[in-house]
Amino acid sequence: MDILSTLQALNACHGPSGNESGVAAAIRTLAAPYADEITADTLGNLIVHKKGSGPRVMFAAHMDSIGCIVTHVDEKGFVRFGKLGGLSAHEIAFTPVRFQNGVRGVICAPENVEPKDWKTDDLYIDIGARDQEEARKLVDLGDTAVYAAESYAAGGRLVSPYMDNRISCVVLLMALEQLRESQNDLYFVFTVQEEVGIRGAKTAAFGIDPVYAVAVDVTSTDDELGSKHGSTSKLGGGAAVKVMDSSVLCHPSMVARLTALAEEKGIPAQRDIIRAGGTDAGAIHQSRAGVYTGGISVPCRYIHTPQEMVDAGDVEACAKLVAAFAQSELDG
Repeated sequence: MDILSTLQALNACHGPSGNESGVAAAIRTLAAPYADEITADTLGNLIVHKKGSGPRVMFAAHMDSIGCIVTHVDEKGFVRFGKLGGLSAHEIAFTPVRFQNGVRGVICAPENVEPKDWKTDDLYIDIGARDQEEARKLVDLGDTAVYAAESYAAGGRLVSPYMDNRISCVVLLMALEQLRESQNDLYFVFTVQEEVGIRGAKTAAFGIDPVYAVAVDVTSTDDELGSKHGSTSKLGGGAAVKVMDSSVLCHPSMVARLTALAEEKGIPAQRDIIRAGGTDAGAIHQSRAGVYTGGISVPCRYIHTPQEMVDAGDVEACAKLVAAFAQSELDG
């Protein structure tokens, strides 16, 4: 499975938090050849099941993205918006966006506010409308917009909007492609609404009731200029085995098992410890009476900007580690 073309196919879909059905449809098509059963729950989580007689194992990668939601259109036709997930004014100003109906625009900042003082409430989307009446024919209150940026290769690195977390959806698809026989009862779950409070993972974990779970997501890196060492991962260092983030302290047995599997299979790996930010693991590990939960992370620079960067080798390592855990001998 080609990483870049698969990522481009997923990013061509409209999929901000709460409106992930287009991404889910694309993933359903890509996963179908490797699945025994594919279902969706009420919230919209896509559940790809490979049946086995062993313990239930859940892999989760969220398919929603951050985005903008229209809250007001002023008399000049400028579109004001609210945040779906973590948007920063300094990271998104002057970024092109697209609405679900195909309308394009650009996020702009007012001339009378100094850049150092920008807040997201100051920003607006210019869709080229002459006035409010024309703008309201193009977009409506509640419509959502996402980054309209390119996905491309830069040497051995890949640059794209929404690596968080479409690249982890690609990881799960690659792992499905690599899987051979497994005794474990496997659930590959592409979750919804992670960016607004890890909501989909909560309902999916309750419904599946797994014994073991692995959340696959991106993680911030410690190799950018000016890094303040808020994380431990580096691009090119391999799959990042999560130890902790602000939402979870991974079960020690899961950290040990994933680390041992990486060593045994010769998969490049590193530790993932971040001081801020969370993943689906935060909801999953607390489900019912508790779940043995770990994390496999793709190191990523410039998270939540329109141009996030990952290393292709790290993506491949993550997919191999997911497949290795899926096929490992598990108690329960």
